[in-house]
Amino acid sequence: MQHIVAALTLSVSVYICLWTSVAYAQTNELSAWEEIESRGSNQDVYFHAWGGDPQINRYIQWVAEQVKQQYQINLHHVKLTDTSEAVSRVLAEKSANNDNNGKVDLVWINGENFAAMAKHQLLTPNWAAQLPNFALTDPDNNPAMSRDFGVPTQGMEAPWGKAALTFYYDSRATLSAPQTLQQLSAWVKQHPGRFTYPKPPDFLATSFLKYALIVLNDSQPEAIKHLLYQPATTQSQALLLPVLWQYLDELHPYLWRKGQHFMASGMELRRLIGDGELALAFTFSAAEIPAAVARFELPNSSRSYRMLDGSLSNIHFVAIPYNAAHQDSAKLVTNFLLSPQAQAHKQQANVWGDASVLAISKLTGEQQAWFAPPKLSHPSATIANQAISPALSEPDPSWSKVISALWLERYGVMP
Repeated sequence: MQHIVAALTLSVSVYICLWTSVAYAQTNELSAWEEIESRGSNQDVYFHAWGGDPQINRYIQWVAEQVKQQYQINLHHVKLTDTSEAVSRVLAEKSANNDNNGKVDLVWINGENFAAMAKHQLLTPNWAAQLPNFALTDPDNNPAMSRDFGVPTQGMEAPWGKAALTFYYDSRATLSAPQTLQQLSAWVKQHPGRFTYPKPPDFLATSFLKYALIVLNDSQPEAIKHLLYQPATTQSQALLLPVLWQYLDELHPYLWRKGQHFMASGMELRRLIGDGELALAFTFSAAEIPAAVARFELPNSSRSYRMLDGSLSNIHFVAIPYNAAHQDSAKLVTNFLLSPQAQAHKQQANVWGDASVLAISKLTGEQQAWFAPPKLSHPSATIANQAISPALSEPDPSWSKVISALWLERYGVMP
């Protein structure tokens, strides 16, 4: 009996010790975040993000209002034409040995620029997992939350949203829009001058070209197709690029202005659709279409869809430069960006329409209700056939640079 009592006493003691250790660890973790909240409040945060879409700009302004209320943070949206502007600024600061007082606190980033900043050690490492709301993305069961264009983020980025290449058209100008890349070629020949794409290195331009590159090489052996997800080499370019150039050579004479002029920005596509010059265009923000219809920027006859041979899809991230002057404040802003409140608001079509990166299973019942699809004022303009369009993974970031450079050599200077 004494042995049993002693054993029970020992078991209880071990349990208490384990419980105390867990509670201590959780308290320390909470204290660490509370320290970040204490240091990061009442500060300025300079958020360098693309400023070409009014909807996105308004959403960031809403975020600024929220973090002002919660943390007394003054969030300044530094509107960029291209993310490379922020990369160049941080690189210049590093060259000037400005390692502690950088002017970029937070940057909205894509795979190519992430790879460049990581290569030059321009980003703060191992901070994303510090955010309490990062756990809501379920990173252990969702590895895409920790990979940018296939490159491990190593905690240098936090996911912000998901997007996929979406096409849209004016149903008054064409009754049947092309459903595949090959159909697009035939459609353009039947409707000369009614389609185009921007000039690289514009993000939408390279997105369209990468979509075409993946689809055109779909019949290649797996070993060759896999080269798209490795750094581009002279050999892999020779194997994969010729079919893209052949396709574009045949397509360009039938584009808007006979392929002799390409707009600098993807945002101009929507304007040309609204003006009636184009009948078909594409975007990386599906909710842009019904929202533009509601603002009378696109006709009520606008329809959106995804190609049946695949939609280039990616997750976009935010990052903190290594020398950001207000790193803790930037973490507070990012944690709010990952909150169910902010993600649900962002997902609304009339706000932005950017898909959430949160795992719904990680949310409470009340929070899950926030993500229920709303009734739209222009449902006919919302995306069709989303479920049957395969998601195409982004190639290695090096391909964006290679495609842009070679495209400019081949098509950039017109007679």
